[in-house]
Amino acid sequence: MGYVRSVNASSPAAGPGRIVLLTTSHRVAPGLLSWPAWQALRAADAVLCADGAHPQLPYLREAGIAVAEAAPTAQELVDACAGGRTVVVVATGEGEPALTDGLARLAGTGRVSMPELELLPASYDLPGARLLDLVQVMDRIRAECPWSSRQTHEGLAKYGIEEAYELVEAIEAGDREELREELGDVLLQVVFHSRIAEEHPEAPFSIDDVAGGIVAKLIHRHPHVFGEEKAETPEEVKAHWLRTKAEEKRRTSVTEGVPLGQPGLALAAKLASRARTAGLDVPLPEGEGIGYELLALAARAESAGTDPETALRAAARIYRDAIRRAEGVDPDPAEGEDPS
Repeated sequence: MGYVRSVNASSPAAGPGRIVLLTTSHRVAPGLLSWPAWQALRAADAVLCADGAHPQLPYLREAGIAVAEAAPTAQELVDACAGGRTVVVVATGEGEPALTDGLARLAGTGRVSMPELELLPASYDLPGARLLDLVQVMDRIRAECPWSSRQTHEGLAKYGIEEAYELVEAIEAGDREELREELGDVLLQVVFHSRIAEEHPEAPFSIDDVAGGIVAKLIHRHPHVFGEEKAETPEEVKAHWLRTKAEEKRRTSVTEGVPLGQPGLALAAKLASRARTAGLDVPLPEGEGIGYELLALAARAESAGTDPETALRAAARIYRDAIRRAEGVDPDPAEGEDPS
């Protein structure tokens, strides 16, 4: 316990002292600590850190904080606090669980006068900070995984479609845990494609470019939030969105940008929506066959505010359960909604 020699002496009558466990986030730049953390560091009788390579140490020492590289046991730490001393422990990893467990065991004996223990977060994760972890993990997987390192946009395309459908299924089933997982799978597709895009020899872009692009788009399409426009109703918001989108795209036809590869009912409903929104009175094509009937049905559903794809899937789930009951098999517990 060589670090104890640098501690200011004080009377044992001053009490058992205080331990401050200082935790930091690796997602925040080292040295960016809270004001209470700096106060605790400067007022401490000793500052300890078990990891000599801790990213905070150079910044603490540059600020004049003397940090001893030491990994005391629980008993040694309690002894160091004797006489009312305050010892700050700069935590490593997950907050020094071995040390805190040892302190808890000492306290449980009832034979030791325990110092006050304070957990002081010195830096905090901002919302979305775990996305940085995802980017780092994806970087490593892309570099080291034999399968992931060989993937292309074209090869991954089918997974994007599958994950999107699984997300929709989780939403329709109302399964919150499944929804969280499927959102993660969709997010993985975005990060994976962005990581692959960084390697393009002529037109590379990164996840930051992707995020920056959608941020700029959202701000531009919400002038009632970020600008001086006014919107009091959802209809006014939609009007702002369509107007700014039209200015951005400068399309020659309202059908531009409608992906023809999407499911047929969704495609028909989207085309009907584009025509209706543009104020175009375009008669549905007449012809014989189920295709024309489905087109008319999809257009009618869209006009009534019903998503035909969602309605058909709900009806199909009910039909599936009826088949299972006819077979003597229990239907899926997650019954489909009434599609009417």
